[in-house]
Amino acid sequence: MNDNYDEAGLIARLQAGDKLACAECIEIHSPAIYRLALRLMQNETEAEDVLQETFLSAFKAIDKFEGRSGLGTWLYRIAYNAAMMRLRKPQKYILSVEETLSEEDGRLIPKQLFDWCCLPEEDFASSEVQKELERAIYDLPEKYKSVFVLRELEGLSTQETAATLDISPASAKVRLHRARLWLRERLTPYFTEMVQASAPKSSVI
Repeated sequence: MNDNYDEAGLIARLQAGDKLACAECIEIHSPAIYRLALRLMQNETEAEDVLQETFLSAFKAIDKFEGRSGLGTWLYRIAYNAAMMRLRKPQKYILSVEETLSEEDGRLIPKQLFDWCCLPEEDFASSEVQKELERAIYDLPEKYKSVFVLRELEGLSTQETAATLDISPASAKVRLHRARLWLRERLTPYFTEMVQASAPKSSVI
């Protein structure tokens, strides 16, 4: 996205019903919105539906946009809500981190702790590892996944993430920490097995 574009001017044109402004808004923001939707939905068709729904909802409500956050952050929030409406269902996993770590306490260390720095860079970048990471991120409890995707994958600031999810910056920080702990515990067995498998075998004389 071009950070130098005239956002205030674009918003004014959108609120005036300028169709060219709608097209410009879609061109500027659709790549990021689609990327977020795809990461949340893990399905291209569903992500396309979320993308379309996001802009339809945004253009219908543009007169109510007050500029308290950036236009991109506002669109992220609409996209997030649209995705969550499709994803509401019981969580698949209940782990110790989820059960014992409170919103106010970010100090818990998982039962299993694997130092990922031990992995060779080429292993970490392999398609197999990336797929395992994607699966783990998809299985994150909903409120942690949203913060992790926005902060770590989309690069939003803590303030922008909090505004998108309608939570406080402090809660955003705690949820991000809990997401990292959850992922670390979830992926420890996988990475441990990978390191053990790649370790040189001792010769028997």
